[in-house]
Amino acid sequence: MRKIILAISALFFVFGNLLANEVNIFSARHYDSDVQLYEKFTAKTGIKVNVVSGKSGALEKRIIAEGGTADLYITADAGRLGAFKDNLQGGLTSSIIKTAVPSNFRTPKWVGIAKRARIVYFAPDRVTRAELRGLTYESLADPKWKGRLVIRASNNIYNQSLVASLIKNNGKGKVAMWSKGIVSNMARSPKGNDRAQILAVAAGEADIAVANTYYLALMLSGKKGAEQQAAAKKVKPFFPNQGDRGTHMNISGAGLVKGAPNKDNAIKLVEFLLSKEAQKHIVNNTYEYPMIAGVSPHPLVVNMGLDFKQDLTTKVVNYGNRQADALEVMTAAGWK
Repeated sequence: MRKIILAISALFFVFGNLLANEVNIFSARHYDSDVQLYEKFTAKTGIKVNVVSGKSGALEKRIIAEGGTADLYITADAGRLGAFKDNLQGGLTSSIIKTAVPSNFRTPKWVGIAKRARIVYFAPDRVTRAELRGLTYESLADPKWKGRLVIRASNNIYNQSLVASLIKNNGKGKVAMWSKGIVSNMARSPKGNDRAQILAVAAGEADIAVANTYYLALMLSGKKGAEQQAAAKKVKPFFPNQGDRGTHMNISGAGLVKGAPNKDNAIKLVEFLLSKEAQKHIVNNTYEYPMIAGVSPHPLVVNMGLDFKQDLTTKVVNYGNRQADALEVMTAAGWK
């Protein structure tokens, strides 16, 4: 009997170690390079990384439905993480995480692993430097841009977070009026992703566009084909709000899910993603900005300019907290 008990105990020990030696990620980031990064983590730690990929909405429903399965929810945009905060738990508070990530880019429930800048692109043959001087997100509603602007739809989370940031800094009433100005200035009804906005400027359909920086770098890299590479060379980047709070910054981030069965391993993975090795891998494959100090962005991003002022005062937690207000003002303005 004693031998049987010892054998059963040994089995439980082995089984328990197997369970403890993995981490389950639900990821809305669609990069093969992320998988390569997880393989590096496994090689270093022996911890197996299981990845479920998909769109944010579907992943969130699945995390809730399969309670106690997911450890980390990884997605683009602080607004998305903020909206899902009730399904996340605290715990991302280790000294490594706190040292690596500035306070405005993290909460105890989720932290940024890479930064994104949402900027303005312009056609240099149709937009003068004088017109751009002092350009802010707020001044995009100026009538001088009537019929000259392209931007994504109001249901796009990147736009919702940008508008949420504007509400935090200017108040809901002013941003409601601003949204009407933006709609009035649109060269066309919103359609397509960020690359589609850049392509519209290159094709002469609009003079300025709003899009994230990594989209232009991706196009310039040639990975989307020679046609998009040529189009990307026809536009120039401009970083708004350099005279006040700085350019709007967002994140790709990781949230620690409630009931995570492998919480300690999940924290270890987040810490690894914030290491210099991982950060170099991220920025050189996704064209995002590094979250930590001491790592340079990809050369294509560096060429856009590194001396711009980032908005480091607006806490990105506001993007989730003010998401409903953002969508309300955009919808009311007729922003499709």
